[in-house]
Amino acid sequence: MNAADTAWIIVATALVLFMTLPGLALFYGGLVRARNVLSVFMHCFAIACLMSILWLAVGYSIAFGDSGAYWGGFGKAFLNGIDATAVRGTLPEILFFAFQMTFAIITPALIVGAYAERVGFGFVLLFSGLWMILVYAPVAHWIWGGGFLSDGGIFGETGARDFAGGVVVHETAGLAAILLALMIRPRRNRTTPPHNPGYVMIGAGMLWVGWFGFNGGSQLAADGTAAMAITVTHISAAAASLTWALWERVKFGRASVVGLVTGTIAGLASITPASGYVGPVAALIIGGIAGILCQEAVSLIRDRLRIDDTLDVFAVHGVGGIFGTIMIAVFGAASWAAQLGTLVIVGVYTLVGTWIIAKAASLVVSMRVDAETETNGLDLSAHGERAYDHAS
Repeated sequence: MNAADTAWIIVATALVLFMTLPGLALFYGGLVRARNVLSVFMHCFAIACLMSILWLAVGYSIAFGDSGAYWGGFGKAFLNGIDATAVRGTLPEILFFAFQMTFAIITPALIVGAYAERVGFGFVLLFSGLWMILVYAPVAHWIWGGGFLSDGGIFGETGARDFAGGVVVHETAGLAAILLALMIRPRRNRTTPPHNPGYVMIGAGMLWVGWFGFNGGSQLAADGTAAMAITVTHISAAAASLTWALWERVKFGRASVVGLVTGTIAGLASITPASGYVGPVAALIIGGIAGILCQEAVSLIRDRLRIDDTLDVFAVHGVGGIFGTIMIAVFGAASWAAQLGTLVIVGVYTLVGTWIIAKAASLVVSMRVDAETETNGLDLSAHGERAYDHAS
């Protein structure tokens, strides 16, 4: 056990939780209508609570147990055999459990952006819980837990390279998001602008800071690679923010606050898988391209394909994560076969698993709220509260 590594990962764990609560909640909450902001907060907060319990129960064991190439089994369910003295690498295993738990929290929370403003709260919880256990945890095992896509697996001695979640987090969440958007169908009113761009900017800033723990912490050590991961994360975010704003200026004659900070998230998602394998110049290139690529993906999905992925989860997180995963091979830090093969395998599994889980969950609880609830807003209809009481 190394004291410096332990101290850093304790901080990184707090930073990654900070990304979801309050970062992602504010970022998403500001983008929806005023009558739905509390429902977004509720979804993010409740998912954080439920995923924590499920990660303790079976999620961690499935992802990081020792049973085999495809899943980790139930040997570590409820942290069986793990106490304060157990070590994983140079860290207390209980800390490794907590750090990975924050990833299991934010991944299904990202999907919230796809179905915001029209989904039932019961469906959110049931789907998210099943999806984390049956999709996220197995994929984490395949790549990070010694499974068949990692070193020594089906791609040979050098397996897939995904430093902090381009595949495990962003591809899975992005593909699940766009599939759910198709299954749940468009909102009745898609034209209302973000009700609070200030929330969006504050949330994006929190995500940017928290992402240092997300990427830098994924080294699981306090060393030069962790420092480089933090640095390239920052450079990519800055570059993507500027290129997104510049591309808006070219296309529409002006740059927006929401666009600028959405570019930030695109740059962060894109550098995530590569952050432990590339340097600052490569990060500048990745971020610079991501700001334009993800914006064009938004236009394609929203305007041409007319898919109502409410908060552009696939275009920003999915496309960004897939792009960053491919760029690892472009810069020679991984094999093309491993990177592309992993994207295909995980993509197919995620789409099939998401469809089955969503269909099964919809048999138990309603996937979509009724027309009256959607029109009145989920805050008052589903939760009996208003975010803004102007009469008080």
